[in-house]
Parts: sequence; C-alpha cells; structure tokens
Amino acid sequence: MTKTEIQDLYFMDSRAKLIDIASFLDRLDRMEGDPDFRHPAFMAALEAMQNPPKDRTRVQAVLESLSDHSTEPLETATIGFAYGAQKPA
Repeated sequence: MTKTEIQDLYFMDSRAKLIDIASFLDRLDRMEGDPDFRHPAFMAALEAMQNPPKDRTRVQAVLESLSDHSTEPLETATIGFAYGAQKPA
C-alpha cells in the first residue's frame, strides 16, 4: 500500500483517537488534586511516540515506556490492579 492509501484507511480513526487523548488530558487539567504516577507515565509515552530512539519504532518506544522493567520476581503473587503503567514501589 502507498502512504496515501494508508492515510485513506486509517486517518479518521487515528484522528478520533488523538482527539480522545486531548480530551482526556483536558479533563485532568480541569479537575482538582494531583494526578498519580500514571500521568507522567502517559506524558513520557507521548514523548516516546514523538521522539523514538533511532533503533526502535514508535510502538516499541511507547510500549517500553509503559512496561515494567523490573527483573526480580515478586516473593509472592498478589491479585493486583492493572494500571497500564508501572506503579512506583
């Protein structure tokens, strides 16, 4: 496919997702209180998408920025909550 064909197929869907992201960030800005760890993680993922390292695709950079990079296993398994970003210990 050509770039034009890709844009013809996916532009409107991607545009809608981008507007959803802007709406999410606007909602956060309007509310009282401090955001938790997910906000800086989200912003870092946006930065990773815009400026991926030369050896990674945008999707790799975003996924890696939101992934748990710990190497030590937990002592016991717990029922956790899926946050979508690494929660600080």
